[in-house]
Amino acid sequence: MSGELEQILLQLTQPDNAIIQQATAQLKLAFKDPAIIPAAFIVFLPSLQIRQSAAVMLRMRVKKHWKKISLDHRERLAALCLIPPQSAISKSSVLDSLDGCSLIGQNMHRSKYFEYILCILGTLRQSLKYPCLSQVGLLLLSKVVESNPEPFKPHYRQLLQLFGTVLQDLDNPTAMYYCILTLTAMTAYTGTEEMNLMRSLIPRLIIALKHLIKADQGQASDAMEVFDELMESEVSIIVPHIAEIVHFCLEVSADTTLTDSLRVKALSCIAFLIRLKSKTVLKQKLLNPILQTVFPVLSAAPPPGEEDPEDEENGDEGDTDNESPKHFAAQVIDTMALHMPPEKLFQQLMPLTQVCLASENPYERKAGLMCMAVLAEGCADHIRTKLLSSMLQTVCQSLSDNNQVVRSAGLFALGQFSEHLQPEVSKYCAELMPLLLGYMSALNQAKIGHITKAFYALENFMENLGSEIEPYLPTLMETMLSALSNAENLKLKELAVSAIGAIANAAKEKLVPYFPPVIESLKGFLTDTRDEMRALQTQALDTLSVLARTIGKDVFSPLAAECVQLGLNLTNAIDDPDLRRCTYSLFSAVSTVSPDCLSPHLTAITTIMLLSLKSTEGVTAHLEEDKTFVLLDDDDDDDTEGDAILDDEGPDTADPDTAGYVSHLIIFHFMTFDFPHEDVRRAAFGAMGQFCRAQHKVWQENPTEANHQAMQKLLGVVLPSFLEAVRGERERQVVMGVLEAMNGVLKACQGEALQSPGRLQEISQAIRDVLKKRTVCQDGGGDEADDDEQQAEYDAMLQEFAGEGIPLLASAVPADTFQPHLNELLPLIMNKAKSSCTVADRSFSVGTLGEILQSLVSVSGGRACAGKLSNRLLPVLVAGVRDSDNEVRNNSVFGLGALAQAAGPLVAQDYPMMLSLFSNLLSKEQDRRVIDNLCAALCRMIMSHMEGVPLEQVFPALLACLPLKEDLEENKTVYSCLAMLYSQNPAMVVSQIKPIVSASSHVLGTKDLDPETQNTLVMLLRDVAQRHSQKFEGAVRSLPAEQKMKLTAAVSQS
Repeated sequence: MSGELEQILLQLTQPDNAIIQQATAQLKLAFKDPAIIPAAFIVFLPSLQIRQSAAVMLRMRVKKHWKKISLDHRERLAALCLIPPQSAISKSSVLDSLDGCSLIGQNMHRSKYFEYILCILGTLRQSLKYPCLSQVGLLLLSKVVESNPEPFKPHYRQLLQLFGTVLQDLDNPTAMYYCILTLTAMTAYTGTEEMNLMRSLIPRLIIALKHLIKADQGQASDAMEVFDELMESEVSIIVPHIAEIVHFCLEVSADTTLTDSLRVKALSCIAFLIRLKSKTVLKQKLLNPILQTVFPVLSAAPPPGEEDPEDEENGDEGDTDNESPKHFAAQVIDTMALHMPPEKLFQQLMPLTQVCLASENPYERKAGLMCMAVLAEGCADHIRTKLLSSMLQTVCQSLSDNNQVVRSAGLFALGQFSEHLQPEVSKYCAELMPLLLGYMSALNQAKIGHITKAFYALENFMENLGSEIEPYLPTLMETMLSALSNAENLKLKELAVSAIGAIANAAKEKLVPYFPPVIESLKGFLTDTRDEMRALQTQALDTLSVLARTIGKDVFSPLAAECVQLGLNLTNAIDDPDLRRCTYSLFSAVSTVSPDCLSPHLTAITTIMLLSLKSTEGVTAHLEEDKTFVLLDDDDDDDTEGDAILDDEGPDTADPDTAGYVSHLIIFHFMTFDFPHEDVRRAAFGAMGQFCRAQHKVWQENPTEANHQAMQKLLGVVLPSFLEAVRGERERQVVMGVLEAMNGVLKACQGEALQSPGRLQEISQAIRDVLKKRTVCQDGGGDEADDDEQQAEYDAMLQEFAGEGIPLLASAVPADTFQPHLNELLPLIMNKAKSSCTVADRSFSVGTLGEILQSLVSVSGGRACAGKLSNRLLPVLVAGVRDSDNEVRNNSVFGLGALAQAAGPLVAQDYPMMLSLFSNLLSKEQDRRVIDNLCAALCRMIMSHMEGVPLEQVFPALLACLPLKEDLEENKTVYSCLAMLYSQNPAMVVSQIKPIVSASSHVLGTKDLDPETQNTLVMLLRDVAQRHSQKFEGAVRSLPAEQKMKLTAAVSQS
């Protein structure tokens, strides 16, 4: 058979189509003979092309048809599989034959596989004396370990000792390369007993990589993956060598003679290290060396005649795979911003940034702007409170720079500021909008790449303007509608459609006059099925979803059914994941406006959504290499196991009566919490939280025992998974999502979420672990103590998510039950109120204390608990009222009001001090939100212990501050207090009826009052009008005509 196979393969190499087709037919026939497999091994010895073809064929046949191979042939293959390393001499045939060997090894019986392993190790030890043989032996080892690392575990120490020898053979770079590849494959399975041995290899590994770079930069780039694997699997191995690794990576990234891929790998490694071990990087004083290397990379000019990828006019704007060193240099600074304390970072980074901004070189000015842009997300609080004005001024100046590269960077920075520095950046609307509108006025003249950046800045800025967008609305919509009607460039239309969505988010119902022409354009785009329209259609669906949520139910409802049908038509006609994603968003938006129009299509909609959950799109097996050799495969492969697994995932349809149950099973099965993409993991946790809330609502609406058990069963699975993720998940953003989902469940389910024994203790412990920085994503329990109060803003944000759970727990159980846990948690919250802490920390601390106290108002034993806490909390809240920051003062005033409401007479002795404090504050406070909260705090004091408040002085002062201007939610507190006072002391209220009527005229009939409060106020005013008509009418007459009419109408309605 081997001679026949050799002849067929030889014919396949001939440059004659007729001969190749004849040989292909012969090969397909030969595949029917079981002897084809061992024959493929035997023909490795002839010419290079035949060896390579035979090796590829062997690999494919073993991979796809192992179970069809007879037992005798399997044994022969197992015996022969060590022959190729000694006999095959071409690199390409060695690679393919060893792929075959590794696949054979994988499929061997376990006892035979261990013999195979021992044979490989024996061959390796013998081959180290001979460079060529050692290379092939290590290549075989890397292939077999890559395919199945775990069976080698008992031999890891032996292998690591062997690697120590190989890594010192600096004259044999190929052997070092395969050695490092094997080490990479082993890392995830390394146990504690191998830690020290592996740790000792790191210095040799760095030296080996330096020599490998000189020999083969491509191999060196692949080999540097070992650092990623070490950091991902067992970062403690490299912690003692972080300085050495960082200096090595800096040396590589700074060397412009090396390939971009190698420099990118080095910069990526630095960013990964900062993400995982930022404290160690700071402690070992590596920040400055990193910045000194990264800034020249970031500010380097491209080669003559070229542009940076992001500045290329014809580059793909949607291409996020920018693998340039400059891009990754910016990513290093972005990672620093996200994972380092802003104070420490800015101290060393800003001088370098300022030098760049003042440079004559446009690429250095661009680097300074890019640096400011990537700082915006991670250091938002620091910039907002200390640097926003100066940084915005710099960015605005860059928009008139004489170099377009700099202007583009300025637009990107403005977009980043608009996205991450809200609401403060919107206060500069008058300065920024004219600049942005200036760019829009030249849409058709400017290059599309530059205009794209202008749209990015404009969208992010407009989206948060709210009602302040109104003066600019005519100009904006005229520009966008003109682009939709006249522009020939589809990209420009896509940008205009996206901008209309941003405008709608701000303008809401004010966009109604422009709705008809917008909707007509969108319909036209959505019914055009040309391939080139795909990106525009996707954006049109996104904008349509925004319009459904913002334009108003009355306006959009008539179009709801048509929009659903448009979405279904597109998903049926076009197989595109982005289009499906936007369609789901549209269906969701329509459900909030007109749920009935979705009912006829629910089966179709849920079917395509469940198929998306099952989809393996984006998680592909690496089979492309096999597709190149289709002629070597046969057509009778009707039992492919991978397809069978996908086809057998679940039923295509479900009985309507059990559809909800089946949906839960399917979604829980597919929304795996260990999915490789962190966004999917976060979304999965969020979805499970929504399921819990939905099940709780079902039980509330139909309180049967079956529904109660179903809810408790779901909570019993989901909450433990949340707690496990908080402790063990490595990605900070995912843990934030988990805490947010858990808080949502606690808020909705209250005590039902805490029925399981020990659940309250477990959740309290998880919150405590986050506040003490003991979780995996906080680098907790690591190698260094963390007594430093300064931390990255996102680390502080993570703790805020955890802290939000404390008042939710306090409101869910009796105070006596929660108090032991509260006593442990309070010091961790109060510790963040110190004057040395950041504004964000101080605001979070006093705000959380206020929310805890408010939670105690409504639970059993809450008054006694608040009374016990008052001595500990009063000093913290009083200090907060005197803070220099508006938000801290605001939260502290709220906290004092909540303390008075919760403790009542138990803090009567503190009322004089609190009233004096509020009086002093009111005499000089300028911030309206603080004044609104001060009014609400006085009302809480009155309602909780009226006897402790000198109403003849306080009541007029309170009324003088009405109506509330900023914190409109507190209208409920204020007008509930007025109603209570009227019921107990009507004469006093009537004596102040004029300011009461004046304040009421501003809020009656508006969205500033919820229906219950509106009714309370109307009833009060009607009673006064009936009982004290003369005084009431006199108060009404003093109002302006419009307010008089509104108030009279509200009071006179039956």
